[in-house]
Amino acid sequence: MTKATDASISDYIASRAKAQQYDDCQTLMAVLEKLTGQTGKMWGPSIVGHGSYHYSYNSGRSGVAPLTGFAIRGRELVFYLSVDSEEQQALLTRLGKHKMGKSCLYFKQLADLDSSVLEQLIAGSITELRHRYG
Repeated sequence: MTKATDASISDYIASRAKAQQYDDCQTLMAVLEKLTGQTGKMWGPSIVGHGSYHYSYNSGRSGVAPLTGFAIRGRELVFYLSVDSEEQQALLTRLGKHKMGKSCLYFKQLADLDSSVLEQLIAGSITELRHRYG
């Protein structure tokens, strides 16, 4: 289970990011701090997360996870967010060059994305998670 740590975000980014990724990570952290009102923390060895929420599933499994965050995965950045609503799905069609998994948005650089749409997706994800889990 991934947990918040006191590891250095700066060290993580410096050790993994290529030049453009470094700049993109700095931009993402500023956007996430603005939208969550919280500074980032490392979650496990490779996720920069902002905020947190407590989840509980019908199976009885529960835990704490970052409200939103990102990681560096080789040549791509991955952003963690909820896109379950129709509104979120519609925003994805306007985002730009990306791939989407269940809750992982993969992209090579922020310049490939519409920054306004990305902020709307992040804000919508935060709202969805807070509504679902309190």
